[in-house]
Amino acid sequence: MGKSCAILQSSYIPWKGYFDMINLVDEFILYDCVQFTRRDWRNRNKIKTSRGLEWLTIPVDSKGNFHARIDEMQTTNTSWAKEHWRTLLHNYAKAPCFSEYKDVLENLYGRTESRKLSDVNRAFLEQICELLKIETTISNATDYTLEGDKNMRLINLCLQAGADTYYSGPAAKSYVDEQLFHQHGIKVIWMSYAGYPEYRQLFPPFEHGVSILDLIFNEGKDAHQYMNSFAVLGSTP
Repeated sequence: MGKSCAILQSSYIPWKGYFDMINLVDEFILYDCVQFTRRDWRNRNKIKTSRGLEWLTIPVDSKGNFHARIDEMQTTNTSWAKEHWRTLLHNYAKAPCFSEYKDVLENLYGRTESRKLSDVNRAFLEQICELLKIETTISNATDYTLEGDKNMRLINLCLQAGADTYYSGPAAKSYVDEQLFHQHGIKVIWMSYAGYPEYRQLFPPFEHGVSILDLIFNEGKDAHQYMNSFAVLGSTP
């Protein structure tokens, strides 16, 4: 039986599509050994508020670190965690399922002491996967030997992980050499983020591109019904 994997940079409380990709594969490899990009999803994400969309941003020390890798980025403080939790509490306290997850998330934010962005992101990813009952193995690219150019690095990671199927987001079509993957016995499957159904959401109009926490707080244990991967796999938590 074959094995599938995806290789992607870590993100802070990412949207549902990110977790769809995690759920579809056997191993999800965090690719934080690449350059940190400002104003991206690595250290921030959006939530719904009565004032519209709002960014929750982890402050990082990027001044002068123009070529620093994601796994080298440090937060400037740890007080951001309490601030983010207060913001979530203020805006989601009246969400239908908030009370079911309040203690777990409050504890997660309360024990966030690491100054390393990659560690913070991974802790949140693993906790949210647990809430969604996603059992995919999460690993770091640095657990493996990194060699080759952009495409060969990905191919070598797949081969070392024992994967013969590689899932990728549509944005990577501009640089992924699908033929080269095939030559190494790896099938490339492109993710589609179309067709997501709307769910109960505070503060209309509806917005798909917000943190997964929005879906969890509003739909709770039914969150999987609004994620494409569970339908594809034909299973529910």
